[in-house]
Amino acid sequence: MNEKSTIGQSPIRDARTLGMPKMLILGLQHMFAMFGATVLVPILVQSYGLPLSIQTTLFFAGIGTLFFHVCTKMKVPAFLGSSFAYLGGFAAMGSMDSGIYAAMDASEKLQYACGGVVVAGLLYVVLAAVIKVVGVHKVMHFLPPVVTGPIIILIGLNLAPSAVSNASTCWWLALVAMGIIVVANIWGKGMVKIIPILLGVVGSYIVALAAGKVDFSSLEGVAAVGLQPFFTDFGGSVAKFDISAILVMAPIAVASMMEHIGDMSAISATVGENFIEDPGLHRTLIGDGVATALAGLFGGPSNTTYGENTGVLVLSRVHDPRVIRLAALYAVILSFSPKFAALVNSIPAAIIGGVSFILYGMISAIGVRNVVENQVDFTNSRNLIIAAVILVCGLGFTNGLTFQIGGASVTLTALAIAALAGIVLNAVLPGNDFHYGKAADDASASLGKY
Repeated sequence: MNEKSTIGQSPIRDARTLGMPKMLILGLQHMFAMFGATVLVPILVQSYGLPLSIQTTLFFAGIGTLFFHVCTKMKVPAFLGSSFAYLGGFAAMGSMDSGIYAAMDASEKLQYACGGVVVAGLLYVVLAAVIKVVGVHKVMHFLPPVVTGPIIILIGLNLAPSAVSNASTCWWLALVAMGIIVVANIWGKGMVKIIPILLGVVGSYIVALAAGKVDFSSLEGVAAVGLQPFFTDFGGSVAKFDISAILVMAPIAVASMMEHIGDMSAISATVGENFIEDPGLHRTLIGDGVATALAGLFGGPSNTTYGENTGVLVLSRVHDPRVIRLAALYAVILSFSPKFAALVNSIPAAIIGGVSFILYGMISAIGVRNVVENQVDFTNSRNLIIAAVILVCGLGFTNGLTFQIGGASVTLTALAIAALAGIVLNAVLPGNDFHYGKAADDASASLGKY
């Protein structure tokens, strides 16, 4: 990056030189950057019928970030917020009603979904171990963009009906939320451009207040300070494990791990240090994976490195990981306020729908960008077949696929089927010339071209 083309000053790598007051404000800025997206995940999961706690989400975002920094030798300025990649899995779990899930209470169903999150997090650790042994280039050879791109596209497309359903409760309010996000993201300057989702929620919430569309009944009798649900009801929060839930949630780790690797590359480019080499991709994966598994174990969503905070690094040119750790501490402090969580829960469904219109579409667009930036050649029939099968599986198996194994009922969601189909096809079809870190060149594929 050309420093003179931005602010004209050298990056600050030790924020202590600015003094404690400025450090605290910088940490607050990082908290605002991650806040909107992080709390939006439990709000969306609640709309699927699963009671994911905002308090728990914030607590493990903060704790997970601190753990990540320990794993990465305090070198990587990254924040771990809630991952949107797993929303499709939570939505599928919310609608599951076969086998043991028939007439199951929503809170217990969430426990099984979180069990799948635990396994997904542990898959990060497995990949980290493999990378440590054989190297990142050999591992990524089996997870090329022709597989991960369409999977990411499907995550957004499968969630689209939820966005329409929520927005339809009050279309004009949903359009207000969408309009604010678009204006902030396209014409906004500085911090405004970095937090369009948060501004969309807050701005449309103010409009909803003026229009009398907000119900404050959920705030009555709620304490300003209190413990997270896993402290007060440990047995009702700790994860449970079932093969069907694992097969719903765990395959999503394929897409989220690719997102992690991309984020590490982006942060490295922003800061001007190669974090994939030092402290190493295996360390960042372990930090992210264990943080995700820990959150899932106690009823929280999966974590992921946040691009929003990378944007703040670009804006502020303060590259000190200490300010990220301050943001993590702020998140932990906020997690001890049930009143705050209830206030967030009062956001009308139409606002969530309007935000989701943009957000879910952006998830799919990121998948498209993944394919384009990696120059996936769709005139090559091998790539076309893999992408076609992934998309048809992801959109066609609307009710998933249920079968029996040893007397147990196992359900694969559409996304899980698509992920497994893509990975297997990529492994067995000839012509996989993808090499991580290099431009794609699929000329040697043996299946011909269209």
